[in-house]
Amino acid sequence: MGKTQKWAVAALAAVAMGGAFTAIAADNNAVANHGHGAAYGSAAVVAGKTYKLADMLTYAIEDEYAARAEYAAIMAKFGEQRPFSNIMRAEQTHIARLTPLFAAHGVALPKDNAAQHVLVPATLAEAFKIGVDAEVKNIAMYEAFLRAELPADVRLVFEALKNASKNHLAAFENGVKRGTGAGSGAGFGAGNGNGAGAGQGGAGRGRQR
Repeated sequence: MGKTQKWAVAALAAVAMGGAFTAIAADNNAVANHGHGAAYGSAAVVAGKTYKLADMLTYAIEDEYAARAEYAAIMAKFGEQRPFSNIMRAEQTHIARLTPLFAAHGVALPKDNAAQHVLVPATLAEAFKIGVDAEVKNIAMYEAFLRAELPADVRLVFEALKNASKNHLAAFENGVKRGTGAGSGAGFGAGNGNGAGAGQGGAGRGRQR
């Protein structure tokens, strides 16, 4: 192979590696945004920046749309189970509380496009971590909005949803601490009893119920 050909091969390899690194970075960014993608919901909120009421309402309901879609997708893959099932229902309540604020303040209600931003995790353990990340960002978003001057009705709802998300965060953090799999007792994993799996008691095979 001549010198010119060697340089051409090296250049093509560099381009290919650059593309791979770009793809990896994009995938990592999607995970960091708990599957919601950039510029959607809490992922669009920048610390220290001020927002118009219309933007705050839009990002808030987008984030609730995204959480509902994320937890629904997780259960579609791993089966319906707590805390995802009850938290998904809570997200529906959050959406219902936010929705009237749009008409009350003359803001267009955005369509629910959250399914386009969902990233389904490979394992249930990752699903709990996604839940933690989602609720942390949701809380930070509401805390940022609550530092602004807000109409009384908007402040009331934002405060309530922030506090609810703190409860959701605690539930997901408990799931991360426990681990997943068929643990000791219903609700810790995918089955009942001290069965096989990486549950609270660790990997192994115990008594079946």
